[in-house]
Amino acid sequence: MRTVDLSQTSLRELNAALHRLRADTNETHWRVLNPRGQHAIAAGIDASITVEIDGHVGYYCAGMNKAATIVLNGNAGQGVAENMMSGMVHVKGDASQAAGATGCGGLLVVDGNASARCGISMRGIDIVVKGSVGHLSAFMGQAGNLVVLGDAGEALGDSIYEARLFVRGNVKSLGADCIEKQLDEQHKAELAQLLAAAGINGSVDPGAFRLYGSARQLYHFHVDNIGSY
Repeated sequence: MRTVDLSQTSLRELNAALHRLRADTNETHWRVLNPRGQHAIAAGIDASITVEIDGHVGYYCAGMNKAATIVLNGNAGQGVAENMMSGMVHVKGDASQAAGATGCGGLLVVDGNASARCGISMRGIDIVVKGSVGHLSAFMGQAGNLVVLGDAGEALGDSIYEARLFVRGNVKSLGADCIEKQLDEQHKAELAQLLAAAGINGSVDPGAFRLYGSARQLYHFHVDNIGSY
């Protein structure tokens, strides 16, 4: 394991070293100490490696992640795993606003709560939040799955496209064009796979969730829906 202490090494040096890694690298396990809330730690990785970060981070940690597994032993600031392409990001604390924003693939797991706009404009990412999410989560969600074991705030799924939202707790309100849909056996099977991938094996019943998605009324402009745009 290679250890980098950010109290002694600059963040620029760390990220540059991670960006230089080749696909066949044998430096596959990294540990980052003393992140001290710095921004964009381990952003832009394009290698099948594991990075463990011990402490809290600022904005855009693990942004644009591709292939890597990034484990954050702390809380994350705004935009963790933003524009993620593949791999896995695991936040063992809470996440601030816009967790997983515009993510195109991979899996983001938040053990605690996620703040407002979790999964905003998600485009294929899977997000599992073991706590609750704030208002406007999955706003304009295009594809992928948002799984919330706790509650969801106001305007869940506002202006949603084809992302699927699974919520076990209460939803304060649904956004424009977001409706509850029937949770069938196929949905339950797919949800069980997502829960297992997030480390929740058999302890949570997929049937306890409700499914939300698009009513498909806002795909094209219609004057009768002017108040919803």
